[in-house]
Amino acid sequence: MGTTRFDWGQTPEGAVDLFILESGEMKASIATWGGVVTSLQVPDRTGALGEVTLGYASLDGYLADQCFFGCLVGRVANRIAQAHFHLDGRDYVLDRNNGAHQLHGGPQGFWNRLWQAQPGSRDGDPSLRLYLRSEDGDQGFPGSMDVVVDYTLSESGLRIHYAASTDAPTPVSLTNHMYFNLAGIGTKSVDCLGHRLQLEAEQVLEVDQDLIPSGRILPVAGTPLDFTRSERIGARVNADHPLLQLAQGYDHFYVARQGEGLARVAVVVEPVSGRRLELYTTCPGLQFYSGNHIPQGLAGRAGERYGRYSGFCLEPHGFVDAPNHPEFPSIIVRPGEAYKAETEYRFSVLTGADS
Repeated sequence: MGTTRFDWGQTPEGAVDLFILESGEMKASIATWGGVVTSLQVPDRTGALGEVTLGYASLDGYLADQCFFGCLVGRVANRIAQAHFHLDGRDYVLDRNNGAHQLHGGPQGFWNRLWQAQPGSRDGDPSLRLYLRSEDGDQGFPGSMDVVVDYTLSESGLRIHYAASTDAPTPVSLTNHMYFNLAGIGTKSVDCLGHRLQLEAEQVLEVDQDLIPSGRILPVAGTPLDFTRSERIGARVNADHPLLQLAQGYDHFYVARQGEGLARVAVVVEPVSGRRLELYTTCPGLQFYSGNHIPQGLAGRAGERYGRYSGFCLEPHGFVDAPNHPEFPSIIVRPGEAYKAETEYRFSVLTGADS
């Protein structure tokens, strides 16, 4: 149990460190470039340790990455329509990186930056604290902002605690963009379509052809977007439904059932390995993405080749495009206020009764 640091390469912004956290049978690797979780190893039902996230073999892969593998996303996760919002009587124009829109904080968002790191412990578990200063005007956002992200690895999983403060009103919605495949990533290609998913969510945001919310919140009951009961990810991924056709699969924001504090919003099971992932968060919803646009033949970290549906994302964060929808819960943080969010990925294995 503990934390080990390695030199991992160089960028124009400076040297990149890689930290390996170990707790019980769990092992996580986190880089200071983009705050990327480069590896997360979890035992299967036989006790064999296996890789459960998609990633690259070296820093070069992450510097060229277009999939946001494992990185920290901000200032605002997901899309902001027309890369523009209005706040307190002023219009703000943001840097674009998704057609006419901004995605995941812009072309130089937090995923594309060098963070400062301090290893430590929380509640007796190894942790890594990452710091970033986002200056006024960064990617078009107002106000200077200080961001602190704590990764903590316990014997049951990975916890991520987000905190931020600002000297001017600004939107903030942070997340991590890990792609999971609980089958265990090896030298062969395995898709995620056989995983069984259950979401504690009865509604999704309606979106247009650019996956920009219309403002309407739709019930999932009776549609192929309904995961209120456990269902294979691949069972209806190509169903004839407008929202699925627009996204070419699942890429939708699910509104979580209301709860206090850290609440369970998702359960994923991979029947062959027996691995089970439970997602807990304080966020009001999550983006479920089935890896529809992973480039075919993309080289992974261990010689495997990725492609469509190789991994899935569960990204808890605030409502998509909230600054342009006053009817959505606000993501605006003002001076003197503290932004805080927490997400936990808890792992276990199926027992005989569960199988």
